Amino acid sequence: MAERTVRQIIEGQEPVTAPSGFMVSDAAQLMKQRNVGALMVVDDGRLTGVFTERDGLFRVLAEGRDARTTALSEVMTRNPRTISPDSGFTTALQMMHQGAFRHIPVVEHGQLLGVVSVRDALGPELEAFVYEMLRQEQIQEVLA
Repeated sequence: MAERTVRQIIEGQEPVTAPSGFMVSDAAQLMKQRNVGALMVVDDGRLTGVFTERDGLFRVLAEGRDARTTALSEVMTRNPRTISPDSGFTTALQMMHQGAFRHIPVVEHGQLLGVVSVRDALGPELEAFVYEMLRQEQIQEVLA
């Protein structure tokens, strides 16, 4: 079975975006309405950051910030890693695993096309990814 590309995963997807001046409380409401765990922060047509549920919890709530007066620019992840739509999905899974994050913006020629997430792994790539991680662990054990 051929590996799906990131482009195939995001086909028909419209990323949920907001400008960096958007307040966290408004972002949280938008994320709830659209049932997403990450919001792409876009200014002047360019991806400038990512705001996730974890950012809301750790960078806002845990730090005692007021979500109604805290702008996304204060708590977003700036200059996030991105992936090309022509990359294989297992490459996206490896990036998420290595970077300890759950969402990767998909960008082509500076244009945000979508977002891949670990939720998208509920397909054949999950089995292949788990197998590859186990194989790499076994190799490390042999070399140690």
